[in-house]
Amino acid sequence: MQVALLQDRAAPLPDGPQAEALAGIGKHPTLSEPTARDINRAPEGDQPPLAAPSTARRDTIRRVVLATGKRLSTLAIALVAILISLVTWQHYVTAPWTRNGSVRVQVANVASQVSGKIVELRVADNQFVHKGDVLYVIDPFDFEVAVHVGKALVDQRAADLEVKQAESTRRQHLSDLATTPEEQQIFAGNAVQAKAAYEAAAHQLAQAELNVKRTNVVSPVDGYVTNLLLRVGDYAVTGVSNISLIDSDSFWIDGYFEETKMARVCVGDRAEAQLMGYAQPILGHVKTVTRGVSVSNAAAGAQGLPNIDPIYTWVRLAQRVPVRLAIDTVPAGVPLVSGMTATVTIRQTAASGHGTWSDRMRESVVDPISDLFSGGSPPRPNCLQDTSRERPETEKIPYSREPAAPAPETVEPGLTPGIDVPPHNR
Repeated sequence: MQVALLQDRAAPLPDGPQAEALAGIGKHPTLSEPTARDINRAPEGDQPPLAAPSTARRDTIRRVVLATGKRLSTLAIALVAILISLVTWQHYVTAPWTRNGSVRVQVANVASQVSGKIVELRVADNQFVHKGDVLYVIDPFDFEVAVHVGKALVDQRAADLEVKQAESTRRQHLSDLATTPEEQQIFAGNAVQAKAAYEAAAHQLAQAELNVKRTNVVSPVDGYVTNLLLRVGDYAVTGVSNISLIDSDSFWIDGYFEETKMARVCVGDRAEAQLMGYAQPILGHVKTVTRGVSVSNAAAGAQGLPNIDPIYTWVRLAQRVPVRLAIDTVPAGVPLVSGMTATVTIRQTAASGHGTWSDRMRESVVDPISDLFSGGSPPRPNCLQDTSRERPETEKIPYSREPAAPAPETVEPGLTPGIDVPPHNR
């Protein structure tokens, strides 16, 4: 059957009228080809009017402006991105700031100057105390007894001194018939010995009275009691610290800057330190710059040879230099706790941040970018003050002074009258 179909397909088309009939299938029976084109052609009066030349020109200008605006917008965005990148690079790489900062404070370690059992503890942990407040009391019994014994000894030595001075004075006024030079020297020596014994007793009494006062251990500073482990009944040993006080007036901030940024740090520059967890920064200024850090290569090896650490030529870690910041203003609600982490930023001028808007813009954007292209601003002269030649402010606390020994006549008045006056009956 398939062979028959192939033969039918290959048969020749008919000729003559039959072929013309077959060719006319699918054509419109009444319309000729010119008539169809006439139908599709619109009437001459219905054709749309041609556009005015001014409208076409405006459309062309509008397209040109839009294309130019897109290009300018792209260029502006690219320039802003480049500017932001440069400012970000300058801020993170060359600007004098560091996240490696910490709050520091001085701690007063309090130790008793006498030994004894603690009978009163008047402070608690983290309590604020003022300078001179009593922290704890040592049992004063032994020291009060020593004061009473010292007073009795002083009375005894004073009486002995008065008598021997009177005897020596009388011998000095007697004639050679009543005394001899040797006897006068003996009585004068006895008077000198009695004076020395009296002064020693007076000094011992002053020491005993001072020890009684030292049984009340007081705070040397205004600050906070920290890490209190002391309790009533403990034995206080002379010179052994048992209470630590944080000096509330001694807080400062240390910023550890990379050595590549030290050219922009000068003594007196304004500084800002932002603690972690607090938005408002602490304001201060650069007080001093450390003049030395530890050098690991200076340490000797096992055989006494230099121990040199290997480094890569293309990777060199910058050393950290401590910069001490004095605190000027602490925002309300920001606590100062020793050991807290701070981000420290140095402002080169003291008036920075307080000028006009243009000054702040120039300082924050223009100057950093110009320094970036010019290779950085040169170091300022006399940047680091020579504080070693300046005398530091003297810090002192009240300390005890030994009182002068009183005259023996004030201790035992009327015991030895004048040469011509007989002694009174006591």
